[in-house]
Amino acid sequence: MTGEIVLLVTAPDEENAAMIGRTLVEERLAACANIVKAVRSIYRWKGEIFDERECLLVIKTASDRFPQLEKRVREMHPYETPEIIALEISEGSGPYLKWIAENTRLG
Repeated sequence: MTGEIVLLVTAPDEENAAMIGRTLVEERLAACANIVKAVRSIYRWKGEIFDERECLLVIKTASDRFPQLEKRVREMHPYETPEIIALEISEGSGPYLKWIAENTRLG
């Protein structure tokens, strides 16, 4: 394990995704947030099946920043139960992983 993670967070539109991504980077909770504008999500919610367009945030951060990042996403996100999934990075480019660590450090 490298100590860095990738998070997947869906958002209802590009503006919301950009606001979340920018805030996380500005607050050093994430080193980078990519926005994939066109994802189609099919899911069950409160007994109904939905088929909707969303945006996907792909967020890179240090694993020790996850608790604060999750809390912050929940504060900003319009969904009652936002998708916040963390995936461990088992391997990666050394310089890139170092960059993630450097850009999520406080002070």
